[in-house]
Amino acid sequence: MNIHESWKPYLEKEFESAYFQTLTDFINAEYAEHTCFPPENQIFNAFKYCPFENVKVVILGQDPYHGFGQAHGLCFSVNSGIKHPPSLVNIFKEIEKDLGIKYPESGNLSHWAKQGVLLLNATLTVRAHQAGSHQKKGWETFTDAVIKAISDKKEHVVFLLWGGYAKQKTKLIDLKKHHILTSGHPSPLSANRGYWFGNGHFSKTNSLLEKVLVPPVQW
Repeated sequence: MNIHESWKPYLEKEFESAYFQTLTDFINAEYAEHTCFPPENQIFNAFKYCPFENVKVVILGQDPYHGFGQAHGLCFSVNSGIKHPPSLVNIFKEIEKDLGIKYPESGNLSHWAKQGVLLLNATLTVRAHQAGSHQKKGWETFTDAVIKAISDKKEHVVFLLWGGYAKQKTKLIDLKKHHILTSGHPSPLSANRGYWFGNGHFSKTNSLLEKVLVPPVQW
């Protein structure tokens, strides 16, 4: 499993549980019989690039992209050279407006992950061209445990919860120790209705981090 060593003490119990074994069997069968994303060696990239001790921001997505060459284990991120999906376009537009950072060429967000931004999808795999096809198979139990571990064992983490699904995760987070910023989802449907643009989440996140003497994110 391609995961940074620092996560293992917090997630070992999950890996050894009956539900995770059932999930693993399901995923192995899916990858054997169908085209699925991300590639198997990239499923846990969020945990590979962002060690537990480095986590200072959590961005929660729902499902990996289900088109060829897109998903690589980091929510909202795509491999370099791949056309930016609409949600990512709107994320970059908001960063441009919020922080004056030029719209980037690459949609690869691994440089965020390496700075301590955990880019976590609630479901870590998907069958090609079938959105939501691996939901309710056990991934949500696992990723809820990840959120809970961060909430319990760390302090001053900024959680960015975009859209109704992500906001449901508020109940897993200790609000006395952490900050939550919520807004509409960056997808065109939500963004074009005025629920995304202008949320200022990127400057607000950096301001919250700086208040507790944590280096800001270079978005």
